[in-house]
Amino acid sequence: MNFGKVAVLMGGRSAEREISLKSGNAVLSALLRRGVDAHAFDPAMREIAELEEFDRAFIVLHGRYGEDGTIQGALELMNIPYTGSGVMASSISMDKWRTKLIWQAAGIPIANYELLNADSDFDAAARRLGLPIFVKPACEGSSIGISKVAKAEELKAAYELAAQYDSLVLAESFVEGMEVQFPILGGEVLPSIRIETPHEFYDYDAKYFADDTRYICPGLPPEEEERLHELVLKSFRVLGCSGWARVDLIVGKNGPCFLEMNTVPGMTDHSLVPMAAGKAGIGFDDLVMRILESSHVG
Repeated sequence: MNFGKVAVLMGGRSAEREISLKSGNAVLSALLRRGVDAHAFDPAMREIAELEEFDRAFIVLHGRYGEDGTIQGALELMNIPYTGSGVMASSISMDKWRTKLIWQAAGIPIANYELLNADSDFDAAARRLGLPIFVKPACEGSSIGISKVAKAEELKAAYELAAQYDSLVLAESFVEGMEVQFPILGGEVLPSIRIETPHEFYDYDAKYFADDTRYICPGLPPEEEERLHELVLKSFRVLGCSGWARVDLIVGKNGPCFLEMNTVPGMTDHSLVPMAAGKAGIGFDDLVMRILESSHVG
């Protein structure tokens, strides 16, 4: 298939710029190895209008302005096919609160949560949600701005940290269980990955830099893995997602609890989608090509 001149969108202006550059360079190298006329394109360094010289775009922009429907809308206007979910699905999935509202309406299990603001009664919120509590910006990724709160008096400080990254802040009840992530590729659920870390939780350092984070793939017994596939696909489809993504959940004694959808997952040497794809017999270069083949407009 002749893809023409392909822009690998990486970097950008979000708090996840560093990881996006790592992911983007890995994708770019894979495309070049496969003979694709691929070029790095950093929207933080170049004008968006310059994309008009390209025939196709591989989006590896994590976070704001890349994963939130913004760049997807620009590419739609220029009629340039791009990878991943469309404008609406990207925008909704980036917003953890609105994702929860849709999942809840669709019968997909989620943790108890509340929205916090500067005027919240933090002690009352702690009583309602129980301790510990995770506090997170609604529209950030890579665990940026997240805190695990063990004492009610720590909740306000955790809110203030999260509010530095987003005006919308979520407080979410802690769910005891295994942290499991399911990649999805072209409507197919790939093997899950169970994450074990000595860190207090799977934070930014544990995700991208630590050597003591353990990844078990597949992460669940075969019968449990199979049982969750339909629900994982439902969580993907009800948000309108397409192409590829990764859904994060906790699997506890009371069943699964869905946390968030990532529509532009990491593609670094620590990333989970390549790991799961490899377990399914899909090498990194093949994975990248399959994602590129799914590129679309609209």
